[in-house]
Amino acid sequence: MGGDVPYNIGGFVIFWQWFLGCLDFDFLIWFLDLLRWREEQFGMRQFYGMSQFGDLTEAVRGLSSPQFIMLFSNKDQFDSHVRELEKLFPGVPSIGCVGMCYDTRVVEKGVGVIAFLDGVQAVANVLEEVSLMPVKYIGRLMQDVRTVNGSQENTVCIDFCAGNDACALTTIYSVLKNRGISLVGGTGDANKVSANGRVYEDAVAYGLVKNLNGMVKAYKENIYHQMKDYRFIASQTDKARYLIGALNGQPAKRVYRDILHISDEEVQSQTFKNPFGKLNGNDICIVSIKEVVGDALTCYRQVNDSDVLVLLQLGDFRAIVKNTVRTIQHDFPRVSAVFSINCLFRYLLFSQNHYMEEYLAEMGVLGGHAGLVG
Repeated sequence: MGGDVPYNIGGFVIFWQWFLGCLDFDFLIWFLDLLRWREEQFGMRQFYGMSQFGDLTEAVRGLSSPQFIMLFSNKDQFDSHVRELEKLFPGVPSIGCVGMCYDTRVVEKGVGVIAFLDGVQAVANVLEEVSLMPVKYIGRLMQDVRTVNGSQENTVCIDFCAGNDACALTTIYSVLKNRGISLVGGTGDANKVSANGRVYEDAVAYGLVKNLNGMVKAYKENIYHQMKDYRFIASQTDKARYLIGALNGQPAKRVYRDILHISDEEVQSQTFKNPFGKLNGNDICIVSIKEVVGDALTCYRQVNDSDVLVLLQLGDFRAIVKNTVRTIQHDFPRVSAVFSINCLFRYLLFSQNHYMEEYLAEMGVLGGHAGLVG
């Protein structure tokens, strides 16, 4: 792709920003229609609707003949919104989670809907019991991949997780890697997700979306870099509490505090600038600190005994985002739409630095932009 793409290709982008307790990169997935005239007639389109007051009817106003729907609701109305959405669009593949959504502004407690239309083939399904045995349901995903018959060039898998995301991701990757299909997504709140009109707990809902008239491309954006040569072996962990008791045999809180020369009270806020990173093959999973418990640290991601951790340093995220946008514009001059996922921690980081509105404006330059804070 990139320089080999003609100037008149239209594009549809999914931009995935994974920050808290997840991989430290942002995915942009482009659904690229082969020719502009084909895009105008057959190309993918993205719909975004929302209600600050949780009115689903208002959020879907103007939506007609969707081929795949994503629902983003609040904790109190999620179940009823899932049922209502299925009544409004029966049989349309859909997934949902509890989380905030946005286009040019963030909807924190209402409801939002993002749908793909025209030139799309999609299926939605769920893997259950993800904290215990997600592989038990792997046959569903394998069949769905065969049904869509997608590839790295034209298909993406979007997932919303409620439960042990590490187990679920490993299971999903084991199927998708054979075809090179990218996986993007996030973890919702309230331990609930939905698929095709049903609510599930301890599950991962997923949608496979194929662009019938074009291509898909994923980008990675990393806003952290490793800090010096700090490397730690975790021990005295509690997987259920996401707790790290010791690093290299020393109390975890003291190790973190002494390296960064901060007080106990500053540990929690410092994690915005200096989270841990958990090595996962060639990738680094962010392990952000939630709170101090005695001499231990509880985190937003599970850490096991003998896991290898590194210390990370926040980079110039404003410059990094600008560079990402420039790269996309260089690769694909025409973009149909952008879908992004920011985790809650990244949203808080951007908001505390008065950058969230600027970020949404930056992304909006690429095309119609909407997304999720998970």
